[in-house]
Amino acid sequence: MQIYLAVTPDRQREAARFTDRLAHVAYRVGEDGRLSRRELPVRTRGGLMVLGDRDCGTIRDVQALCRDVWRECGNRGFSGVVADFEQAPSPDRSSFLENMGRVLARNGRQLYVPETYGRQTPQAHVMICTALSGGELRQRLREASETFGRGRVALDLQRLRMDFPLPCPSGEGKPLTAGELSVLLEDRRQSVFYSADLAAKYFTYIRQGGAHFVLFDDAGTLKKKVQLGRELGFSAGFLMYPEVEEILPELFARRSGQGA
Repeated sequence: MQIYLAVTPDRQREAARFTDRLAHVAYRVGEDGRLSRRELPVRTRGGLMVLGDRDCGTIRDVQALCRDVWRECGNRGFSGVVADFEQAPSPDRSSFLENMGRVLARNGRQLYVPETYGRQTPQAHVMICTALSGGELRQRLREASETFGRGRVALDLQRLRMDFPLPCPSGEGKPLTAGELSVLLEDRRQSVFYSADLAAKYFTYIRQGGAHFVLFDDAGTLKKKVQLGRELGFSAGFLMYPEVEEILPELFARRSGQGA
């Protein structure tokens, strides 16, 4: 299983100190439905293109967008495309991803899509988020593998940092920043436990008479999730910079010849 680090152009140099498997967060579908890009360092070659759809317009010409993406992959030597599509599935996006998947597959390159598009894009690898707040991660990943096919599933290794009030009928917690989590851990000197079901760490605390339950990932839990993916035959995993910036030395060995 290959592990990619998704990074914006301004942080590419720092990320490259740890891995050459970069997913370049520099592309989106523009308001006109064509490929829009940010400036990348001139020497950028290899890795994956990350294509977003936030605030994009309707993809009126699917074939034109496919040509745009394919041309950029050729120019930069990208081995595939990650569709970071946040909007709800729509016919134009589904059509684009189906066509793009066929183009890439014919040329030995990969397409990675969100789970919501998995059934509609049989040529693509499907990204499954590992940041669970309930259930069992191993079972969740097994079910995804059965649904989409062994070897066709990839891990979206979103770093979990969530604070849940107790009780929490909605099941929705408050996302914590790295600083907020650090304060809770250091100031309160919490006893931290590990959940094998969630492959995450947790602790509880009391604030203003109310109980709270905090779930979080660190380098150790992310490594366990990667190992689980390997055991289940997953194709790839994606970490997001700067979510893991301060733990990169624990996740990756510094590359030979890369200075501080």
